Amino acid sequence: MTNNLKNVLITGASRGIGRAIAIELAGMGYNAVLCYQNNHDLCNEVLDLIEKSGGSASLLELDIADRASCQEKLQAYIDDNGYFFGAVCNAGICADAPFPGLEAEDWDKVIHTNLDGFYNVLKPLVMPMIRGKIGGRIVTLSSISGLIGNTGQVNYSAAKAGIIGATKALSKELAKRKITVNCVAPGIIETDMTAEIDKQMIIKHIPMRRFGQPEEIAGLVGFLFSEKASYITGQVISVNGGMV
Repeated sequence: MTNNLKNVLITGASRGIGRAIAIELAGMGYNAVLCYQNNHDLCNEVLDLIEKSGGSASLLELDIADRASCQEKLQAYIDDNGYFFGAVCNAGICADAPFPGLEAEDWDKVIHTNLDGFYNVLKPLVMPMIRGKIGGRIVTLSSISGLIGNTGQVNYSAAKAGIIGATKALSKELAKRKITVNCVAPGIIETDMTAEIDKQMIIKHIPMRRFGQPEEIAGLVGFLFSEKASYITGQVISVNGGMV
């Protein structure tokens, strides 16, 4: 493996929650494989930050909605660098609209990216992880929308709820291999994706009266990757300031 460290894949690592997770895991001694699409410069900034802090990281361009490309690129990485110890499926998109006005293409692209991405990314990784015989960690990112639904997000809520079901099922298949599979469901987190939200209107619905920070999600992911979390699998943990 790269630098004799355990390789961990993080999708959507260029900014927001993915960036914070990459920095957290690199700080724990993993080789963070930073996946990006169309954000090379931003991801390169994360790479530089990790390396300047004494961590290990590398870049991998990956379109999680493109199944054939994921298979090809991830297999090539494994051939060159060894299997992945873990993965964080963080990348996703939204295309919000009230259901009567939701265009078919917006339904399809959200489902294909957010839900199909689970299969496209993890399918090439799982068998090499099993063959490695040292266990592993998989963390998926759902959303509070996948737990309780949200107006104007029928497509997004459907995809994120699907991720929860897929995570629970996969955890049962991999438990005997000492590979844990858990899901983190963030509430309203201060990122580029929430920049356009009316903050004052939303905050009154959050018991803690503030947005969460990416580092608060990353801290939980880091714990789930630690040895102390080795008996935790198949769980959905929501970080939402008390909303549910």
